[in-house]
Amino acid sequence: MPATDPSTSRFREVERKFDVDASAISPSFDGIAGVARVEQLPAQALAAVYFDTPGHDLAARRITLRRRTGGPDAGWHLKLPAGPATRTEVRAPLSPEVPDELLDVVMAIVRDRPLAPVAQIGTARSVVVLRDDRGEVLAEFCDDQVIASTEGAEHERAEQHWREWELELGSGDLELLERLSNRLLDTGARPAGYGSKLARVLGTPSVVAHPSDLLHRALAEQIEQLLVADRAVRANADDAVHQMRVTIRRIRSLLHGEEAAHAPLLGELQELGAVLGGARDAEVLAQRYQQALDELSPELVRGPVGERLVDGSLRRYQSGRRRSLAAMRSPRYFRLLDGLDDLVSAPAAERYATVDIAYRRLRKAVKAAKTAADHDAALHRIRKAAKRLRYAAAAANEKKIAKRAKTIQTLLGDHQDSVVSRAHLVQQADIAAAAGQDTFTYGLLYAREADLAAQSRAALRPALRKLNRAVQ
Repeated sequence: MPATDPSTSRFREVERKFDVDASAISPSFDGIAGVARVEQLPAQALAAVYFDTPGHDLAARRITLRRRTGGPDAGWHLKLPAGPATRTEVRAPLSPEVPDELLDVVMAIVRDRPLAPVAQIGTARSVVVLRDDRGEVLAEFCDDQVIASTEGAEHERAEQHWREWELELGSGDLELLERLSNRLLDTGARPAGYGSKLARVLGTPSVVAHPSDLLHRALAEQIEQLLVADRAVRANADDAVHQMRVTIRRIRSLLHGEEAAHAPLLGELQELGAVLGGARDAEVLAQRYQQALDELSPELVRGPVGERLVDGSLRRYQSGRRRSLAAMRSPRYFRLLDGLDDLVSAPAAERYATVDIAYRRLRKAVKAAKTAADHDAALHRIRKAAKRLRYAAAAANEKKIAKRAKTIQTLLGDHQDSVVSRAHLVQQADIAAAAGQDTFTYGLLYAREADLAAQSRAALRPALRKLNRAVQ
């Protein structure tokens, strides 16, 4: 895997914010269990300019992008939600323009819209550091006096002034954060009404509103997940390509009730999934071959099998990921995302895939497989139909049907992986033989894959019977 961009750094930030009156007295942290020393740091004067699209697309997803001067961490900061009271902060050095490496992280949200200043926030900050008996920073308490204003003619507001407190966890645990929070609440502080200073300036709600009807809400949730998976792929996170493909399939499954109406979107989603598939298939083969070789006795691994199968697959993964990133930085991808956004805001009367429709298509695929000339391809079609049924059932909260469909999808997914692996093994064995290398191990791996495929086929019929009972 490639190294992280050396010009950026990532931090996990766990913090809580509190609203306080201007006349509030700062709390004492004496007597807090685990805190050995309380240290007052010099006052800080911070100035930040926040950037967003004209429609505040970043702020709507609780993401902030700022250029800050003053304080020990002056530079560009991109903050991304990472769970309750938790954010991932990506930093880059100061520069006149938004750094490309930060813009790329949120490109699926920004797309080709312009970024411009939306707010200026000045903070007079008083910092208290809480240390343990070894001198490590357990937590920081910040007392902020804030002056803020919006920028841009469409969003001009009067200058705002307020005071707030922040608790940011260092090496301490959540129990310490809870004790410190209680100390602040006892002093008269209140949980903050906004998740960030920028949200307060812009009046951005802390919770994103989703459509009220079940299927539109399911689409909205999957589109948000697609944006999260997009960031993971760009960061080269483990299993990220797979998760992005899964999300694309979920969206496609939700749309399969109205193929004609959504044909352009379905085609684009399918094309994107195919591009990602090159990297994913290579990643699966690398993992599969590594595990299989690890399970063989050393004397059965003859010749440079690992280099050819595992290392070769990893090289193809990197090549496939580069092609995927090129597609994810293209206007075509941005227009696909625009189309998905429009779909969520479409009238709720539109119909999408239902459990009944998806189940009928699965039964049709099962029936067709009985007379199919290419049995492997027919089983793959059953797998895709089971996958659509699973996602449709999950959207309709039919948990038992979704569980049974997932079992079939998993069984036939293992079968399809075996089909792909065996074809690749034959190809690589031929290359090895032409090079005068021992092909014994390739034959062992092929036999192993054939056994796995047979086990999947044997388990299919009982799995289909269980699904039929769940639907009836």
